Amino acid sequence: MISVLIVDDHPVVRDGLRGMFSADPRFEVLGEAADGSEAVAAAESLRPDVVLMDLRMPRMDGIAAIRELSARSIPARVLVLTTYDTDGDVLPAMEAGATGYLLKDAPREELFRAVEAAAAGSAILAPGVAARLMGQMRRPAAEPLSRRELEVLELIAGGYTNREAAKHLFISEATVKSHLLHAYAKLGVNDRAAAVAAAFSRGYLGPPR
Repeated sequence: MISVLIVDDHPVVRDGLRGMFSADPRFEVLGEAADGSEAVAAAESLRPDVVLMDLRMPRMDGIAAIRELSARSIPARVLVLTTYDTDGDVLPAMEAGATGYLLKDAPREELFRAVEAAAAGSAILAPGVAARLMGQMRRPAAEPLSRRELEVLELIAGGYTNREAAKHLFISEATVKSHLLHAYAKLGVNDRAAAVAAAFSRGYLGPPR
C-alpha cells in the first residue's frame, strides 16, 4: 500500500482526491495540507511515500515546499499535480526535485499509475510537459542575467514593489519594469513570481532568508 499526502489550497480538490485514493486498496491517504508550509510539516511528521503537490498556493508555494522537503532530507517523492504547464512552472518544479509532473485533467488511472511510478522512484511527466522539457533541452544556453537585472530580482524576491525597488536603486520605476521584462525573457517566464522561482532554481539568487 502506498501512503499519500494531498496538498492543495482548494478544499473541494482535496476532498475529491481523498475520496478517489481512499476508495482504492493500493493507496492510503495519510493527510492533507492547504499550502506549502503545512505540506512540509505534515510530510515531516507523517512520512508519506508520495506527496501530491499543487504549485500555486498561499503562504508557501509548491516549488518552495519541494525545495524545503529536499533541504530537510524528507524522503517522500513529490508528484506535482497542477493546472499549469508553462515553462515558468514546469522547469522550476523539476529543478527543485519533483519526481513527476501531471496535470489535473489527467484520467484517474493515469494519476494512479503516476503515483505508483513516483513511489518507485520513476519520473512521470504529462505528455505536454515532457515536450516542453525536451524543447528546453534543445534550446541554446540562455543569455545570463545582467548585474542590474539580478539586483532588481533580489529586491523583488525580498518583497519590494517596483516603486520601492526603484527608490532603493536610485532609478526610475520604468527602468525597473524594463529590467524585469528583460529578466522574464531570459528566464522564459511571464510574471514576477515565476521569475523569482526560476532565478532561485538556477542559482542566480541565494536561498530565501
